[in-house]
Amino acid sequence: MKKLLIVLFCACAFSTSAQDQKREIMQVINQVFKAMRTNDSTMLKQSFVESPNTFTAFINKEGKSQLSKGDFQRFIDAVGQPKDQVWNEPIWNEKVEIDGNLASVWVDYAFYVDDQFSHCGVDAFHLIKREDGWKIFHLVDTRRKTDCEVPDEFKP
Repeated sequence: MKKLLIVLFCACAFSTSAQDQKREIMQVINQVFKAMRTNDSTMLKQSFVESPNTFTAFINKEGKSQLSKGDFQRFIDAVGQPKDQVWNEPIWNEKVEIDGNLASVWVDYAFYVDDQFSHCGVDAFHLIKREDGWKIFHLVDTRRKTDCEVPDEFKP
């Protein structure tokens, strides 16, 4: 009985630790989207390592698979630029995987400019845990304008 209690205690402690890490990781991811909504490029940069890799995977007009490398500084500048519209990117179906100091997050999203739908897809993040917390070092997204099943609670 004593051994069973020890095993249960260890399992609960591990589960709490994993849940805490998932919560910390999702705080970083959610900070990215808050920065986009509020035009806060400083907040955005705090979520990433110094020179992250960013990509977009998409199907071009000819129906061919494409991978486009992003320009992170351009993304920072675009987010920080004052604008009349709000960039809103709700996410759902979060899947977080962790192994030591490496994490992977996969989320569905829809992108809106104010209340106007623009596109949807998946964001896939890779994060590293450093002394200053979890930071994104790789981000790739897909983008499409059709076949977007956005849950009602994430529509404006």
